[in-house]
Amino acid sequence: MIIVIGEILIDVFDEYQRIGGAPFNFAFHLKRLGMPVRLLTRIGDDAHGRDILRLLEKHRFDLGDVQTDPRHPTGTVRVALDNQGVPRFDIRTEVAYDYLDLTGVAPVDWRDARMVYFGTLIQRTARAFDQVSRFLAGKGPRAEAFCDINLRPPHFHRQSVAASLQHASILKLNTDELAHIQSSFGGPAREDRLAEWVLAHFDIRMLVLTRGARGSTLYTAEKSVSAPTPDNGKVVDTVGAGDAYAAVVAAGHLHRLPMDAIAGMAAEFAAYICGLPGAVPEDQSVYDIMRRKMEGASNVR
Repeated sequence: MIIVIGEILIDVFDEYQRIGGAPFNFAFHLKRLGMPVRLLTRIGDDAHGRDILRLLEKHRFDLGDVQTDPRHPTGTVRVALDNQGVPRFDIRTEVAYDYLDLTGVAPVDWRDARMVYFGTLIQRTARAFDQVSRFLAGKGPRAEAFCDINLRPPHFHRQSVAASLQHASILKLNTDELAHIQSSFGGPAREDRLAEWVLAHFDIRMLVLTRGARGSTLYTAEKSVSAPTPDNGKVVDTVGAGDAYAAVVAAGHLHRLPMDAIAGMAAEFAAYICGLPGAVPEDQSVYDIMRRKMEGASNVR
């Protein structure tokens, strides 16, 4: 079982709306890849919330893990795209997911949980930060902690970043976020040496670094593996590309695939997402293809 903590929300573009949020995108991809997932989240008692429930029910998420807030609205994000499809986010505050009650969810069987996923947006308030910290402190030793740090100014604070780094066994971030960690916590300036320093200083097993069009690298204490960004043609938008990358890394890691296979498949899937409007595809065939590639990579280990 993979436990995913965090926001589910509505991405509002100029011409359309999509259900999104990094934890939802991550959970959705893993679910479509055939992996067992619990998404612990909170929505408002409103039209957006009802749309979300219908989608989650359609894809067989456990609706018992979705809290409904009678006072606060479902989260929304205004997304503006530049001419390269790169988004700028205006994230609404005081929304339902800020009040996620992790003490009120059905108990997690930590003997069965293999991974718990979290980020910093769900920790932007003092109350939520305390909830997430207590939840992660109580996780079983078998469950790896996958942190997609996802720094969206001004929706994070130094304390939550520091705690997230301490909890993480797998850390996914981009170059801007790596630079933020360097400026906040020290370490060498050169990218590869800084990645190695973060691994050692925060006792992280794997660091997942994405660079947009300049590719990506997976780092462990023993080695690093890089993958270029595939050129799949026109980029519609890059919203959710990092979440797609993270999901394939998580799935590949849990299937114990070689790092070079994980990096290549993650880059391929993220590039595919960039060719779509929004962050998650409806077409199951792309997931079926990815599952077959993972099975093939597992067979040649």
